[in-house]
Amino acid sequence: MNDLAIVWFRRDFRLADNPALDHACERHAQVLPVYIHDVEAEGDWAPGAASRWWLHHALIDLDLRLRERGSRLLIRAGAARELLTRLVAETGAAAVYWNRLYEPSLVARDRQIKQQLRDADVHAQSFRAAALFEPWELLKDDQQPYRVFTPFWKRMQRDWRAVSHCPEPRQLPPAPKGPASASVQDLGLLPDHDWPDTLAGHWTVGERAAKQRLGGFVECVADYDERRNRPDLNGTSRLSPDLHFGHLSPMQVVEALSPAGELPDGKGALAYVRELAWREFSMAMLFHEPRLSDEPLQPRFQAFPWRAADEYADDLARWQRGRTGVPLVDAGMRELWATGWMHNRVRMVVASWLTKNLLIPWQEGARWFWDTLVDADLANNTQGWQWTAGCGADAAPYFRVFNPELQAGKFDPEARYIQRWCPELAGLDHKALAKMDAHARRHCGYPSLQADLKRSRQRALDAFAEIRA
Repeated sequence: MNDLAIVWFRRDFRLADNPALDHACERHAQVLPVYIHDVEAEGDWAPGAASRWWLHHALIDLDLRLRERGSRLLIRAGAARELLTRLVAETGAAAVYWNRLYEPSLVARDRQIKQQLRDADVHAQSFRAAALFEPWELLKDDQQPYRVFTPFWKRMQRDWRAVSHCPEPRQLPPAPKGPASASVQDLGLLPDHDWPDTLAGHWTVGERAAKQRLGGFVECVADYDERRNRPDLNGTSRLSPDLHFGHLSPMQVVEALSPAGELPDGKGALAYVRELAWREFSMAMLFHEPRLSDEPLQPRFQAFPWRAADEYADDLARWQRGRTGVPLVDAGMRELWATGWMHNRVRMVVASWLTKNLLIPWQEGARWFWDTLVDADLANNTQGWQWTAGCGADAAPYFRVFNPELQAGKFDPEARYIQRWCPELAGLDHKALAKMDAHARRHCGYPSLQADLKRSRQRALDAFAEIRA
């Protein structure tokens, strides 16, 4: 028997706490790490431009770290179902291991691959590595999935089990020399505009950088509950892309916050674990509701009177480029374009402006975020947009329309965030910003107001009233 195992990397670009890799190293004399760029399998949700930039550098980092430990990363592009079968034939591999993903299209593909390998007498095994709980573990008493977050979070706390993770291997079994590999550059991941230079100024990609971000966050997590809503402060973890691409596992994060792996006692640390729980809730929702990424969870919203595409095209473009004339909205959209990331509080505000003040379908916003966020995650992105639009699980009440002026005054009290990303507004406090007329806007080169706050809010309420059950 050939004692060779293939470890199929997907979005688990780390050596520490990688169950598939750990399992292979313990049981096989040779291990071949493989990445397959299978865009077709992801259907309409292949990685966007910012995610591809991150993926490019994540693959380079993973290959470097594997080589430091006597191994290498083999890269192929195409259908994983065919390429894994071919690699097994090329190498005579006895087993294929991978860590599970939960997007519906990938779940279906992976089930087919597992059965196909087992039919060929190849050992195929997958592991939990991206979640604290499997999507099918936390269910209501009637075995149905939760559709409201608060009881889901209570159930998670009740069923909490101390987490632990496997350490980073110092040395890896050798990889066979034979199979040829494509290069990362062959995948053509980098976008053709100036993002590669821009994003590189804000992010360092890879497992080591992720651990450094985690370490820095742990040092100040005690204030997280108070500071996390302030875009003008450095109060968030910025770990979302690391969790999405698997440079860190949620188990590693929990252990860093609570060394025994238990639920942390501190208010700030517990608030962050609650954010991890929202991530798990979103993951479970998409797993159980595959249509969630494209259709509203609440059926009555199929009849919502959104504006027609030809009517809102200009407004959508202004929103995308941060030219709405609403300072907090524009600051957020410019931060997104410059960095591939946006503060979560501001994400809610810009989403509310698009869906409620402009009556533009939430799917348009979700698509833009998907292309521009380095942490674009299908479950989180979908849940966030449906929550703000009012049509998803745990949805905000239809009458909740974020007032961007009040939000700015509360969470960016000195307008530092706004002035950073809208430099034409430098020196203006919130009172001055609220009083800007058309002349003042032209004078400082700031756009005219896209929609009147009060009238557009009332228009949204009237639209919601049309479909209210």
